[in-house]
Amino acid sequence: MTTTKIHLVVGIHQMILLVFYTEIDCWQFRLISPGGAVFGERKLYFTPEAAEKAGREWIQQGY
Repeated sequence: MTTTKIHLVVGIHQMILLVFYTEIDCWQFRLISPGGAVFGERKLYFTPEAAEKAGREWIQQGY
């Protein structure tokens, strides 16, 4: 069983940004829309700060 650690949950412009860590996939982010749709890539980041930055950039681009 893979352990998942949630590092950050923050609301930005009606979206929820979630930054998390798994042993297999390192750091990632997901965006959750007001309607509950989940967006993100399976791109891996080596720090939580890098994943958060990428997530914030997605929000600025309108995703």
